[in-house]
Amino acid sequence: MIDISKKPNILVVGDLMIDHYLWGSCDRISPEAPVQVVNVKKESATLGGAGNVINNLVALGSKVEVISVVGDDSVANELKILLEKIGVNSNNLVIEENRKTSKKSRLMASNQQVLRYDSESVENISDESSKKILEAISKNIKSYNAIILSDYKKGVLTSSLTQNIIKIANENKIKVLADPKGKDFSKYKGAYTLTPNKKEAIEATNIDIKDENSLIEALKDLKEKCDLDVSLITLSEQGIAIFDEKLFTSPTVAREVFDVTGAGDTVIASITFALSCGLDIKKALYFANLAAGVVVGKIGSATASLDEIYEYESSLNKSSSSSHIKTFEEIEKLALKFHSQGKKVVFTNGCFDILHVGHVKYLQEAKSYGDVLILGLNADSSVKKLKGDSRPINNQDDRAYILASLESVDYVVVFEEETPYELIKLIRPHILVKGGDYEGKDVVGQDIADELKLVQFVDGKSTTNTIKRIEENAKCNN
Repeated sequence: MIDISKKPNILVVGDLMIDHYLWGSCDRISPEAPVQVVNVKKESATLGGAGNVINNLVALGSKVEVISVVGDDSVANELKILLEKIGVNSNNLVIEENRKTSKKSRLMASNQQVLRYDSESVENISDESSKKILEAISKNIKSYNAIILSDYKKGVLTSSLTQNIIKIANENKIKVLADPKGKDFSKYKGAYTLTPNKKEAIEATNIDIKDENSLIEALKDLKEKCDLDVSLITLSEQGIAIFDEKLFTSPTVAREVFDVTGAGDTVIASITFALSCGLDIKKALYFANLAAGVVVGKIGSATASLDEIYEYESSLNKSSSSSHIKTFEEIEKLALKFHSQGKKVVFTNGCFDILHVGHVKYLQEAKSYGDVLILGLNADSSVKKLKGDSRPINNQDDRAYILASLESVDYVVVFEEETPYELIKLIRPHILVKGGDYEGKDVVGQDIADELKLVQFVDGKSTTNTIKRIEENAKCNN
């Protein structure tokens, strides 16, 4: 689905804020007034607003740059620390005197919000701040794969600034995606697309979206008035709708919804990421729906990593085989995660040149020994060394794809070496599986795995025998 070797550089411009939580319990009512007394036991702070878009992009593996305006205050310093913790540079934050950096504090008692109080400035930023933002964007525009405008109506994305950003981006063929706010979307005119939800789209177009015809009418209205490449409306549990020459709806894939907080930020982040990785808009919408499906299954503003998205897609039985083919670096990260989750990891390896019933039964039994089966596949060069110059019959890409499509195989990793020892060191499997012909022999990697399992082959079933039968049939036909 996504070429994970690509790490797009995405710029986020918008309203940064801190989501601050005071966690406690309530056992009594105040004698001073009819209010709850909350005994605060801990505090936490996370990036909010445009910061949640940044969190989502970082979780997907994107490089992220951020430009915003903050005050000269302690909240701004706290915000910079939170950005640096996730590897995002804060050098392009414009400091504006007498401005309050946004901080939203929530008092939580027994996981229920009792009170929220905000400290922030919501007036438009100064012309001088706008000038600094445009200078920073113009200077680095060639380095961006896309720009996200994350508007929370806190004064950063003024109409003039927004239009100038879109102008600069369009001149350099950089896509701009905006999460709009308010009833007037004219300030986003010329963007690649906007991501309003149904309620926001109704308010902006004055069209009551109640059926397919009214949805198409609203999408057409947005496309025309805002001069968009793609007109888009998110429809909650009904998915995401776009209109090009005709209506296209990408259905939602959420199984169970716990919390929709921040789902809009996930959608715009994942669409932008997917487009920046070369996917077309329809595939990007599918990817975004998968990401949203992961996020709404979590509590609070959450993010979705590529691994979580692929795992979720796999659980829906909609995953592509290629998403189960991993590099050494990727499988090492996955293996660490499986170990931390207490899952039993099984490893086996082989050439698997011409897949036959013996292979399938072998792999099914291997998978039965644990939770995750990782298959090390000999590369073409490795097969030649083991089997001779006439092999393999099928190249490594074809073999990997076919094996990855099997229900019993969770991941396939191609290795160039004659043995998979280095791969086994990375994975540290609990169970190492080999064929029954290794009885009484030393098996590569058994010093690393917790246990060795030998699986007997199906009699008469082998790639060599299959090739012999093909050659014999060819002779007879001649």
